[in-house]
Amino acid sequence: MLSISLEKAGKQYNHTWIFSELSAEIQSGTATAILGSNGSGKSTLLQVISSAIMPTRGNIRYNLNGSEVRPEHAFRLMSIAAPYIELIEDFTLTEMVCFHRRLKPLVRNMATPEFIRICQLTDSSDKAIRHFSSGMKQRVRLALAILSDTPALLLDEPVTNLDRAGIAWFRDLIDKNSANRLIVISSNSVTEEFDFCKQQIKMEDYKTVSGLEQIPVFI
Repeated sequence: MLSISLEKAGKQYNHTWIFSELSAEIQSGTATAILGSNGSGKSTLLQVISSAIMPTRGNIRYNLNGSEVRPEHAFRLMSIAAPYIELIEDFTLTEMVCFHRRLKPLVRNMATPEFIRICQLTDSSDKAIRHFSSGMKQRVRLALAILSDTPALLLDEPVTNLDRAGIAWFRDLIDKNSANRLIVISSNSVTEEFDFCKQQIKMEDYKTVSGLEQIPVFI
C-alpha cells in the first residue's frame, strides 16, 4: 500500500508561482487525474509527485506499507511516461526493452518477446527506434511504464500521438495492469485519458491571484 501526501505544496520558478497551497492524498487502488490547460503546471506537479523536483513550499510525503520513504528514494517506487522522457533512439526495440529490464523489472517477470507482442510491434523488434513513427514511440513509452513492476504509475498526457486504435490499446493495457496501483494521469481534458479516474486535481484551483510573488522595491 503506497500513499503520497501533498501538504500545502507550491512550486515557484523565478518569481512566478506555478501552483500553491495544494493539498491532496493519493493512494494505491485509486487513479487521480491532474487537469488543466497547456502551461497550467500539470507536468510540474507530476514531477513533484515523482520526486524529480521538490516543492518550493509545503511538504510531500511517501509512505509504503506503513513506513515512510525518503523523497530521494521515492523514484524506486515510480514508473513514468512523459513526452520529455526520451527513448534511446540508436537502440533497436529489443535492445531498448532489455536495457529497461535491467533498471526496472517488468510485471510477472515478463520476457522481452512478450512485451513486444503486447506493444503490437513484433515486426519492428529489430528496427532502430529512430525509425519509429511518433505513435510507435508513444506505445513503447507507455508500455515501459505501465508494464514495469512498480506500485506507482505516472502518465503525462498518455494519448499524445496515438490514433483511435492506439487509444483503445492504451485503455486495454492500463485496465489490465492497474489493480492496487497508485495512478496519476495529467491531461488537458482529453476524456479518454482520465475518465476512469475517481479523483481529480484541477490546476486552476491552486493558482495565486496574480501568479507573481510580491517583490520589495527599494528606492
